[in-house]
Amino acid sequence: GEYAGLLAIRGYHRSRGEGHRTVCLIPSSAHGTNPASAAMAGMSVVVVRCTEDGNIDVDDLKAKAAEHAQNLAALMFTYPSTHGVFEEGARDLCALIHEHGGQVYFDGANLNALVGLARPGDIGADVCHMNLHKTFCIPHGGGGPGVGPIGVKAHLKPYLPGHVTEGSGHAVSAAPFGSASILPITWMYIRMMGASGLKQATETAIISANYVATRLEAHFPVLYKGRHGRVAHECILDTRVLKDRAGISVDDIAKRLIDYGFHAPTMSFPVAGTLMVEPTESEPKSELDRFCDAMIAISGEAAKVAKGEWPLADNPLVNAPHTAAE
Repeated sequence: GEYAGLLAIRGYHRSRGEGHRTVCLIPSSAHGTNPASAAMAGMSVVVVRCTEDGNIDVDDLKAKAAEHAQNLAALMFTYPSTHGVFEEGARDLCALIHEHGGQVYFDGANLNALVGLARPGDIGADVCHMNLHKTFCIPHGGGGPGVGPIGVKAHLKPYLPGHVTEGSGHAVSAAPFGSASILPITWMYIRMMGASGLKQATETAIISANYVATRLEAHFPVLYKGRHGRVAHECILDTRVLKDRAGISVDDIAKRLIDYGFHAPTMSFPVAGTLMVEPTESEPKSELDRFCDAMIAISGEAAKVAKGEWPLADNPLVNAPHTAAE
């Protein structure tokens, strides 16, 4: 999806005699696929700094947009941010890029916090891809490749990848028809959920993430929050406090969670030594509580190490996971 969207942007600039526009601005917090896709599309990546609270550094963006105004092709940014926050001023960021002749690529990796509530085009995006594996129910690569359909504004439509049946352009993958085993899953999910159901799923994902953040904040600081002290659809728990207090690492916590019956959340991304928890809309409150109880118990176990009740080199945390016999 990213590659196809960037090719559409590249084609648009070339059609206007501005093929020299090859600079792609990407925040330092971006998923690694963003710069990789930009490089594949023949663009030069310029990194934009982020502030301490995880947001795009607006002053740095303004400076780099102005510096590269003659060659600016696009800005790629994720909303909500990779740090799990509804970043303020997103419309202003998009307007700034447009003022300097660029296009806005909206990374829809976190679209499950927007479906039914907001439209990327209204925010200012020219291109947006959707991760079907996260927002629309397909397995994450299981049964075939991941699928990322893209939507574009009308002015980019002529520059979308072609198709063998149309005799124009070219496909961007070896499977131009997508995956027959995956796409029906998304189609059925959307049909069964309906507009109101999709909106409810989004709202539930946001509420669930904030519930987890609120329950665990006294034990694991929530690294990034919005202006009102809330997160979007995910929260980043700072587990480094246990490393400082007791010498217990995020790896130890992740392995100990297995003993409690959980696969660890995303570990050390986008910040090393943290856990990024994204409950989505799928988990009932009882399961969220079970997870929170496990994390609180682990915090209590680390406290025993910190107090010297358990030795650092030999305790249930560093020895995890345990076999059934143990």
